[in-house]
Amino acid sequence: MIIMGIDPGFAITGYGIIKYSGNKFSVLDYGAITTSADTALCQRLLSLNTQLELLMEKYKPDAVSVEEIFFNKNTKTALNVGHGRGVALLSAARRGIEIFEYTPLQVKQSVVGYGRAVKSQVQQMVKLILNLDEIPKPDDVADALAVAICHAHSSKVYSIRNNI
Repeated sequence: MIIMGIDPGFAITGYGIIKYSGNKFSVLDYGAITTSADTALCQRLLSLNTQLELLMEKYKPDAVSVEEIFFNKNTKTALNVGHGRGVALLSAARRGIEIFEYTPLQVKQSVVGYGRAVKSQVQQMVKLILNLDEIPKPDDVADALAVAICHAHSSKVYSIRNNI
């Protein structure tokens, strides 16, 4: 199964594409899509959509997992992240890819085994689980890979429960 994890935003959107087969992970690609603050919002969102769709076309993921918004006290930040999240969901939906959404608590529980884990613990576990030489940067990339790992673990549980 090929899984694309997305940590949404519109200034920086992290993505991670992994293959999960037989309880083994392999990394196909990861990185960050960035947009410039001096570009109009609609153009930034269009650029994000185009780049996400190119990645989806190249890797043909079976599933896209997206982190849900953790509502911050800063409403403007939450709204801006919501724009990027909407584009990510739309990009996957337009390609007919099944979408799964996970809360930060679910991601931490799945990757670290503790739902209140700190960011550095999640990053270290992403590095270990995926056998990477270093922690992916920026943080959004490690978060995207963590969301993909979370879906791999969740889909395994679903398959066992449903005898698939």
